[in-house]
Amino acid sequence: MRENLDRFVEQLETNEDVHRAYDFLFRWRRKLATVAVAVIAAWMAFHVIFGANGMVVYQSKKAEYREAQTEVQSLQKENDRLNKEVDALRTDPKAVEKAAREEFGYARPGEVIYLLPRRQPNPPTTNSAQLK
Repeated sequence: MRENLDRFVEQLETNEDVHRAYDFLFRWRRKLATVAVAVIAAWMAFHVIFGANGMVVYQSKKAEYREAQTEVQSLQKENDRLNKEVDALRTDPKAVEKAAREEFGYARPGEVIYLLPRRQPNPPTTNSAQLK
């Protein structure tokens, strides 16, 4: 069995086609490796930029987060304002009186309330050409 293997290796070593293929691969190995690395790097760059968790998605999520933070801040301010108003209505009789007057139109005995008509928006003016 060992003799057959030795003969096979000897035939491969003397075979000119095998030597040419080996020489070709040996000469082109750097170029092939460079091309393979470039393809892998290009694929990775594409994936980093446009992939499921890439930069494009990251930027949109970051903008969405900023909008949500802005909304949270404005809602927090409104919540604080309403909490102050509730506390004032619970503790301050003048605040209760003011709310009753403004929201329900209450008045003290002997007071007269004048309601002014609400302003109506001006109709839009058109600058259409007039025929003479």
